Amino acid sequence: MQRLDWPALDVAAREAALQRPVQAVAGRTRDTVAAIIDEVRSRGDEALREISARLDGVAPDAFEVAEAEYEAAAASLSPALRSAIVDAAERIERFHRAGMVQPYSVETAPGVVCERMVRAIARVGLYVPAGSAPLPSTALMLGVPARLAGCRERVLCTPPRRDGSADPAVLFAAQLTGVHRVFKLGGAQAIAAMAFGTASVPRCDKLFGPGNSYVTEAKQQVAQGGSAAIDMPAGPSEVLVIADAGADAAFVAADLLSQAEHGPDSQVLLLSDSDALLDAVQGELAIQLAALPRADIARQALAGSRLVRVEALGDAFDISNAYAPEHLILALREPRAWLDRVDAAGSVFLGDFTPEALGDYCSGTNHVLPTNGAARACSGVSVASFQNFVSVQAASAAGIAGIGACAVTLAEAEGLEAHASAVRLRMGRAGSAQEAA
Repeated sequence: MQRLDWPALDVAAREAALQRPVQAVAGRTRDTVAAIIDEVRSRGDEALREISARLDGVAPDAFEVAEAEYEAAAASLSPALRSAIVDAAERIERFHRAGMVQPYSVETAPGVVCERMVRAIARVGLYVPAGSAPLPSTALMLGVPARLAGCRERVLCTPPRRDGSADPAVLFAAQLTGVHRVFKLGGAQAIAAMAFGTASVPRCDKLFGPGNSYVTEAKQQVAQGGSAAIDMPAGPSEVLVIADAGADAAFVAADLLSQAEHGPDSQVLLLSDSDALLDAVQGELAIQLAALPRADIARQALAGSRLVRVEALGDAFDISNAYAPEHLILALREPRAWLDRVDAAGSVFLGDFTPEALGDYCSGTNHVLPTNGAARACSGVSVASFQNFVSVQAASAAGIAGIGACAVTLAEAEGLEAHASAVRLRMGRAGSAQEAA
């Protein structure tokens, strides 16, 4: 990891230090993804088979997972793994159910009632990565809130393994959460299939889930084209750690590596006002990296990552808010006291005994979070992400008589005479009705 002294950097160097690796290759990724989307949109399943064979090394005869595959998947898992998936799902549901938005109704003026209805999005597409690291946890993070929201059709795509099957843990998690249909499709082609629909894959109203830079770019392109809404930009993974002199260097190094092992385009940053802590973490990284099965992937990610010395912890929070990390770990002696300084982050982890990995799996919060700075304006997935909120209003004759003049005045100020007339006509009729009564 590159070591930087923040006070010594000029403005340009500071901007470069906070640049994500994916930003440097965005143009090439954009063109590749656009070509894949065009292929799927124009040739449907035929294109999906060709692209899957080219990129995944397998083109299943049938993309959709059959009932027998679910049964075989569940039987193949160890009891311990099945139990862990069930336990995690229960905690995820407990957290998300507590935050569900309720409909409401309020009388804003005598005779004028305004309401908000909550309606589930009809058909949602869930993307679960399963390339070098299958993620059954993501199936839980998407499937649980989608079920709580009441979406009528929940479709899931996950990359096939080399033998043409779907990862069994992903299938078990999907079935546990009530996903209706699972397709063995990955990458940008899966996003395109769910956005446009093919003979095999139904067209979805909104797409969810994390992925690599190609998946994220595909989501953004289909959203920009109006083909499907998306949850947020969610990938590649990133973490920023703010640590003081009392932090445990082994813990901090482990947290950095837990994100670095996701993929070569992941990024991790450590900010500290302690040179001794930075030195200790550097040493721990070397020790722990040597024992990791995914060490080669983590090394590539660390090459684009940073260890940054700051003058004071307050400066670290300014940097973090500018970066807007997906995950923010506060390895501080009094982490909760600093929470008010956090303006932009996908999810925050407080103290030495709250590793980011706990949120990835089973604390209960959602791990599908905004990346690449999107946390400045976007939030992580929740039940509300799978719902629409419809406003309703009803005015009686007395109601429009009471507030109609306000609407007429505003309409006239905007030069919209038809708007004003629509209200005036009713005000006149309402007045006559009230007199007759």
